[in-house]
Amino acid sequence: MNRTLAIIEREMRKFFRSPALMMVSMIFPLVQLIVLGNAFGGKIRDAKMGVVDEDHGTQAVRIKEAFDAVRSTARTFVTVPYTDEVKAREDVRNGKIQGAVIIPAQYSKMVYEKNHPRIALIVDNSDNFMSSTMTTTLTQLTDALNQPDIEPRLLQQTALDVVELYPYIEYMKYLLPGSIALAMFVSAMIGGGMLYIDDKARGVHEGYLVTPITKAELVFGLNGAGAIKGVLTGVVITMIGSLLAGVGTIFNFGTIVGLLLMIVATATAFNAMMFLMMVRVEDPLVPRATFGILNTLLFFPSGSIYPIEAFPGWLRAIAIVDPFTYAVHGFKALLLKETGLSAIMPDVIYLSVFAVGTLALAVPLFKRTL
Repeated sequence: MNRTLAIIEREMRKFFRSPALMMVSMIFPLVQLIVLGNAFGGKIRDAKMGVVDEDHGTQAVRIKEAFDAVRSTARTFVTVPYTDEVKAREDVRNGKIQGAVIIPAQYSKMVYEKNHPRIALIVDNSDNFMSSTMTTTLTQLTDALNQPDIEPRLLQQTALDVVELYPYIEYMKYLLPGSIALAMFVSAMIGGGMLYIDDKARGVHEGYLVTPITKAELVFGLNGAGAIKGVLTGVVITMIGSLLAGVGTIFNFGTIVGLLLMIVATATAFNAMMFLMMVRVEDPLVPRATFGILNTLLFFPSGSIYPIEAFPGWLRAIAIVDPFTYAVHGFKALLLKETGLSAIMPDVIYLSVFAVGTLALAVPLFKRTL
C-alpha cells in the first residue's frame, strides 16, 4: 500500500507542477460548453420573413396582424413586404430572407366562400432547423386563424394539455452534463496511461523497475493518481459550469452527495478504461492520435448532444456499453432533474463494475519490463 501511495504522490506532484496541463484539461470542455451552449439549441429570433400580398383583402390583413403579433412577442421573425413572388423566392434562395409567405389573389373571397383557402410558405429546406421552425410557427398561426370567432358551446374536438415537469431548459444547461464528462475524459486521456507511456519514452520508468514494486501496485498507483486528477477536474468543471449555466441545484446537500459519487465513479471508470487501452502501447504518439477517434466514438453516442432514442441500432449498441452514457445520464438526473440518489445508483453501479473489470484486465496485461 505504501508503494502505491508513493506512486500516487509522485504523479500528483508532477500534475501540480504543470499548471498548463491542468488548465488544458479543464478549459477545453468549458470553452465547448460556452460556445456550443450559446451557438446551438437557442430559439430562432428576428429571422426575415418575406410577405407577398396579392390579395389586399380583410383576411390578408388578419394574417399580417398575426405576423405583427409574433414579431412583438416571440420575435421568431420580422416581416419584409414584397410585391413580386419571383423576387421573394429568389431572395430565399440567395439567403437574403429565411422564408416567404405568399397570400394569393382572391384569398379573402375564398375564405368567405369556404372554398379551400390556401397560403403558401417558401422555405430554404437546406437548413432543417430554420425551415422546421418557420413551418411550425406558420402552422400554429394558420390553426389559430381557422378557429371560429365564437366557439360552440359543445366542443367535439379533443384537446391536448401538455404538462412539463421542469421549467424551460436552455441548451447550455442541457450540454452541462456532457461537458463535465468530457472534461474528466480529457483528464483521463492525459493521466490514464499516457503519462506512463511518456515516462517509458524518456526512460523514467526504469526507476520503477529497480524497486520491488509489483505490477498490481504500479497499476493501482497510476490509476489512483489519474482518478484523483479526474475528480479534481470534475469538481471544478461542475462548479464553474453550473454557475455559468445557471444551475442552482448544486447547493442542495443531496445533490452534492450524488455529484461526488458520480464524479468519483466516472473518474475511476474513465481512467481504468484509458489505462487498459494503453497498457500495451509503446509509442507515445499513439494515444494522441487516437484522441479524436475515441472522443467521437464515446462522447457523441452518449446522449449528451442528441437523444439515444434517435440512433440506429448499431449506434445504440455502442451507447449501451459506453461509460459516457451512464456518466451523462447520472449528471443530467442530478443537475437538470433534481432527482435523488436512487435515480443515479444504476449509473454508479455500472461505472464501478466497469472500472473494476477494466482494472482486472489491465493488471495481467501490464508489462513490468523495459
